[in-house]
Amino acid sequence: MAISSVRDGNASERIADGLREAILRGELPPGSRIRQEEVAARYGASRIPVRGALRILEAQGLVNLIANSGAWVARFSLAECEEMYRMRERIEPLLLRYSVPLLSPETIENVQGLADAMEAAPDADAFLQLDREFHFLTYSGASTIVLAGTVERLWNSTYVYRRAYTFLLDAPSQAIAHDEHRMLTRALRAGDEDQAELVLAGHIRRTRQQLARHPDVFEAASGWIAASGPAAGATWPARRMATG
Repeated sequence: MAISSVRDGNASERIADGLREAILRGELPPGSRIRQEEVAARYGASRIPVRGALRILEAQGLVNLIANSGAWVARFSLAECEEMYRMRERIEPLLLRYSVPLLSPETIENVQGLADAMEAAPDADAFLQLDREFHFLTYSGASTIVLAGTVERLWNSTYVYRRAYTFLLDAPSQAIAHDEHRMLTRALRAGDEDQAELVLAGHIRRTRQQLARHPDVFEAASGWIAASGPAAGATWPARRMATG
């Protein structure tokens, strides 16, 4: 029994990782239904680890589970997303403040490396992956009970909409984002917690304001996410296999 439980737990993590990637890359858009039997068949697993994977993703803010109905990729309105961004504006600078005094010089060098890599990112997906690594590395010095998990959940919940918006960024907007990353890195090097908090709050606020100016992103995110993304309506994993 114990061995079976461990095996199911490992399978749940593996399935959750695959589904998370599909959701964050837009292959499984907001509002899409996730059919347990299809996921189980794709991963060669029973429904028990699939249910475990869905519970993991629900805790991470990526999936909504409805009793006696099923599982859907979480979908948010502009108003909901704006509220989550306002929460991020308040709590992420606090998480950063906890982290700054405990960041090693080596970690700050790695933060700088990620900032440099973002400027050379070949596409939006590469940029977004590096952006996530950059920010979470700046938080890595903090040891919290609730705060870090809350921040991660809010990041996950807003990621798909941020991704859709990133495809619309023009060169000046990209330059501003890079400038803010450099400013934040300089504040970390100086150990200036106040300046780091200020830069980060403004960075998040600017994205919130830009998203509010593009309400079409919230409809687009439910249908395509990327230029090569799938049409809405199909059920994954059939959609993913159809797109190669």
